[in-house]
Amino acid sequence: MSDDWQKDRIGSALRGENPTVLRRLEAGFAVIGDVQFLPGYSLLLVDDPAVQRLSELPTAKRMAFLSDMDKLGEAVERACKRLDPAFRRVNLEILGNTHPYLHAHVWPRFDWEPADRVGMPVWLYPGDHWGDERYALGPQHDDLREAISEELGQLTT
Repeated sequence: MSDDWQKDRIGSALRGENPTVLRRLEAGFAVIGDVQFLPGYSLLLVDDPAVQRLSELPTAKRMAFLSDMDKLGEAVERACKRLDPAFRRVNLEILGNTHPYLHAHVWPRFDWEPADRVGMPVWLYPGDHWGDERYALGPQHDDLREAISEELGQLTT
């Protein structure tokens, strides 16, 4: 599979070609993040690439998106708590400053994070964390992916 899915993450998810998809939810796709310097980082992608803001969704779909975000957050929390005793909490964010489509970030936070980072937004981590190959999503994250997917399954059935 080529990396073309990265240019159209939602379209590729709709076509079943996005390898980061964990599960299809009611209003979008739960995906695992491309970077894993905080293991378990996941996102919720809206299922319509034309939607840029939460306010553009009809009320029922908006509530479904927020409910999906809650479920993904809880699934990441449960999985990370099970796999890492240093798990602290989950941060949920809808920012939309880089990618034009509606998406939500689910960031697990851990006690092992550097003291100068643990109380700060994830976005203040050094730039090398975002592009360094040692933090790239790969086969070493298969157990984590499976754990989050299992938790999502329990929360969505």
